[in-house]
Amino acid sequence: MSLIEPPSLRIASKIVQSGFDSTTVVYIVCIAVLLMISALMSGSESAFFSLRPADNEDLKKENSSRSKLILGLLSKPKELLATILITNNFVNVGIVILSTFILNDVYPVSEGSELKRFLLEVVGITFLILLIGEVVPKIFAARNTMSVVRWMSYPLYFLGSVPPLSWLKTALVRGTNFIQKRTKSSIKVNQDELEQALALTKEDSSSEEDHKILEGIVKFGKTEACQIMTPRIEVEAIDADSSFQEVMQTVLEAGYSRMPIFNETPDNIVGILYIKDLLPHLNEVDTFEWKSIIRKPYFIPENKKINDLLQEFRSMRMHMAVVVDEYGGASGIVTLEDILEEIVGDITDEFDDHEIAYTKLDDHTIIFEGRTSLNDFYKVIGEPYESTFEAVKGEAETIGGLVLEHAGRILKNNEYIVIEQVKFIVESSDKKRMKTIKIKLP
Repeated sequence: MSLIEPPSLRIASKIVQSGFDSTTVVYIVCIAVLLMISALMSGSESAFFSLRPADNEDLKKENSSRSKLILGLLSKPKELLATILITNNFVNVGIVILSTFILNDVYPVSEGSELKRFLLEVVGITFLILLIGEVVPKIFAARNTMSVVRWMSYPLYFLGSVPPLSWLKTALVRGTNFIQKRTKSSIKVNQDELEQALALTKEDSSSEEDHKILEGIVKFGKTEACQIMTPRIEVEAIDADSSFQEVMQTVLEAGYSRMPIFNETPDNIVGILYIKDLLPHLNEVDTFEWKSIIRKPYFIPENKKINDLLQEFRSMRMHMAVVVDEYGGASGIVTLEDILEEIVGDITDEFDDHEIAYTKLDDHTIIFEGRTSLNDFYKVIGEPYESTFEAVKGEAETIGGLVLEHAGRILKNNEYIVIEQVKFIVESSDKKRMKTIKIKLP
């Protein structure tokens, strides 16, 4: 009974029978060299484009000729990638061609062997290129990034500078730039995906402050002006009927660079006084018509997104906007500083005498002013509560407003309500508002 001889044994036997003629040996050596070059290119791609910012800083501090060369290559990532890809593709094509020549010598196509020959050429050679020329070198480069980068910097620089590879590299980069200019592509990532990505990187974050800034950026797009505004009752404003001396006195006491001007009632803002506009008129008499230097106010609705407002501030070169409610009355003001604080945290200067006003009795009991904004409230009690209260806050923007929204009236001293397992106890109140509220967390 005869056994069917496997293709691998037939190839080996034919190679042995042919006695490794010189052409086949040359082809095998060339394929080995090309596989090594392919492995070097693949490893270089993985190493160069996985360098961390800290690695770049180390290279800058090193200040050697090799480090300068590496930084030069990294400064032109498109050209570097084009050099690697062009070289790798030419090498892989060369491997396929030489492998075909070898197979033609040792395993020529014959009747009935077409499928075996096809599988050997496609599956076998592809597996060889993927394993030796792609997978193994990239794994090695990922574990030895700086070593591979240093070792391959000069060869890559040489390859990118020598024709005809340099010509092909330039043509590829220019072609890519041309296509990018003609096609407008945008990557759309929704906010939930950004929050998930941020949560995944929280444990690896090297700085808590950096992570807070990233959180501020992620939430920036959905924050409305009414959430960060200074309420009208806390705004230092000037009556339009005030004399010049009264205006100067108010300006000195307030210490702000811009102040709203109201007519008759504080919710009727008619202008903004820039204190710098007063400087040329410091020696004017009390009859000076100071209202001639006030500027027009910029009004925005309560639901204005602060990312849009920031763009408008930049384009209009303004720093303050008046927030109005649905009836046209002023609800408060928003400044450029308020917007930036949503990203970088509190910005204090010599006129800021305190931060968020609260008293922490223990880990579960905190006393707040009723006018404390919900945004500041979340910062103190923790971000996890934000989504809980945002879903039930209604139109409220302060702690007192939240209690009023759920109680339906202004609670008296020692009265309380429970919202989402959090107890709100009124410490002091009057007929107009709840002044201080004690929070008991579960």
